[in-house]
Amino acid sequence: MTDEFGLVDTDVTAPPGDEWEQIDVTDTDADRIARKRDREFEEFQERIKDADQFKVEQSVFDDATFGALYKLVGDGYIDAFGGPISTGKEANVYEALGGEGEEVAVKVYRINASAFKQMRDYLEGDPRFEGISNDKGQVVLAWVRKEYANLERAQRAGVRVPTPIAVERNVLVMELVGLVEDRARRLSEVEVENPETAYEVVREYMRRLYSAGLIHGDLSEYNMIIHEGELVIIDLGQAVTVHHPNSDDFLDRDCKNVASFFRRQGLEVTDDELYEFVTAVEADPSR
Repeated sequence: MTDEFGLVDTDVTAPPGDEWEQIDVTDTDADRIARKRDREFEEFQERIKDADQFKVEQSVFDDATFGALYKLVGDGYIDAFGGPISTGKEANVYEALGGEGEEVAVKVYRINASAFKQMRDYLEGDPRFEGISNDKGQVVLAWVRKEYANLERAQRAGVRVPTPIAVERNVLVMELVGLVEDRARRLSEVEVENPETAYEVVREYMRRLYSAGLIHGDLSEYNMIIHEGELVIIDLGQAVTVHHPNSDDFLDRDCKNVASFFRRQGLEVTDDELYEFVTAVEADPSR
């Protein structure tokens, strides 16, 4: 294997996660800030509303979302906001300057997400979210914390993903992989010069996820990006644990998507061979 698409090292010193630890989606500091509405918060809210990059509809930036941004700024995770990177049905992503001067991505999920039912389907059966109600707001908050937890677990397992930095209510702050003016490209957008190496890395990352008790659930060439010679797995919001009742179906679909892409690159690979490679290790959800 060449250095291109090189695998990242596993973090052997990281403490294990708890598969059965429920993720709290009850009232947050952001909600309390929004209810209190002191003068400093209201001034912050007006500044954000007036900024050109935040001329967005109310469905994205409700009072509690402003409260979440206010707290993230106060806690030192965000120093300055930049412009939008992408907008979607579930979330908008903005460029920002982190507390230590680094470029970060701020992902703001819509509380009235149009993909609510799909989110619910992925959450149901995940032991970390037992007891989540059918309230749309609670489901979206659970989804955001799920993405943060999945990124943490994937990184501990040695999978190259955007580093999660902070989460508050419906706002996720994470590493910005590639600058806006020189953005990282999706695997679907580039000519893969060394498909054999790329495939080896992808299948190893799939196996590392599985060994850590996770299945991506929507993996394809559209959820992998290339930046500075690294292959990075993105969009882990829907990733499920191996205990999810549909986990095997999700893994089977991931294998079909990945194998199909690399067959189009000229490799002789099969869905079944990839599935067998990924599941050849015993899943350990405690990692």
